[in-house]
Amino acid sequence: MSQGRVRRPTLDTVAREVGVSRATVSNAYNRPDQLSAALRERIILTATRLGYAGPDPVARSLATRRGGAVAFMLGSGLSAAFSDPALTIVLDSLSSTMDSGERALLLMPGVEAGPRPESVARAHADIAVAYSLPDDAPALAEVRRRSLPLVVIDQPVVPDSARVEVADEAGATLAARHLTALGHRRVAILAFALGTDGKRGPVTPQRLRAARFRVTRDRVSGYLAGLGVRADQVPIWEAPGCLRDHGREGARWLLTRDPRPTALLCMSDELALGAVRAADDLGLRVPADLSVVGFDDTPAAQWADPPLTTVRQDLAEKGRIAGELALRLLDGARPGPVSTLAVTLTERASTASA
Repeated sequence: MSQGRVRRPTLDTVAREVGVSRATVSNAYNRPDQLSAALRERIILTATRLGYAGPDPVARSLATRRGGAVAFMLGSGLSAAFSDPALTIVLDSLSSTMDSGERALLLMPGVEAGPRPESVARAHADIAVAYSLPDDAPALAEVRRRSLPLVVIDQPVVPDSARVEVADEAGATLAARHLTALGHRRVAILAFALGTDGKRGPVTPQRLRAARFRVTRDRVSGYLAGLGVRADQVPIWEAPGCLRDHGREGARWLLTRDPRPTALLCMSDELALGAVRAADDLGLRVPADLSVVGFDDTPAAQWADPPLTTVRQDLAEKGRIAGELALRLLDGARPGPVSTLAVTLTERASTASA
């Protein structure tokens, strides 16, 4: 003879056992400030004895229409959250700012142009944070369809979103003017991706005009302004990512041009550190034979050999502001104006006179 299935205890089971209403038991878990400490303790002890683990979080979120999670949308693979020093600092600061013990962080990896729209559609989240996505990333349309509040870090520009960015063009101009002041006239640029097709290699003016990433566009514009040249007058290499291997690959190509550049402007410290390695591969000394400038001022820049001249942005502050913007949106505030952080040039030993 088969035995019937044992029914799992429910909220009502606990309520009957304690002799209180269903709402009172629910408050013991969701709104403990509504009960006396003694009553809440009696309810929790009874629930534990009966084997009741508490309200189903999925059912609760469906009822409240609150998922308790922040969807952090990446423009690259999930590994970037752990391998990209700049992203890691921003993400750590944002998480610390939003950490209430009740909110989860959902990392959504990018596939070419950001997370897949269907992943965003399934995400049990109350708010989305876009980190460095291309213009018109498909995931953003799904964010709009779901009417999720949106915070953008760096890019793209999205109407009705909160945004925090740095003065990318101004920072790039500072870097380029530093090299021209040192007498460098043969300068090359090691750039971030311009498109979402994974392309790597030399950049044509046509490719530059079609760039889908605001940060790349603005930094190239700043470099050209600081150098006083047009895009067709300076060699530019497009890297498919910002790993040191990408910088090493691009720098090797740039440094074998004739005439060879005497300086490199790199859009991140990681690309710059890869460029320093490429110079060593080719028997070039930094800065005696080649000056290298990065962007970000991550901890690795200070401890590099030689220490890296770089454009400093306050990555921790950027993450903190993004977290505060997200909290304000969750409280029903309007997005407000864009927050633009200033940058400075930190001069170290990777640059010298031409």
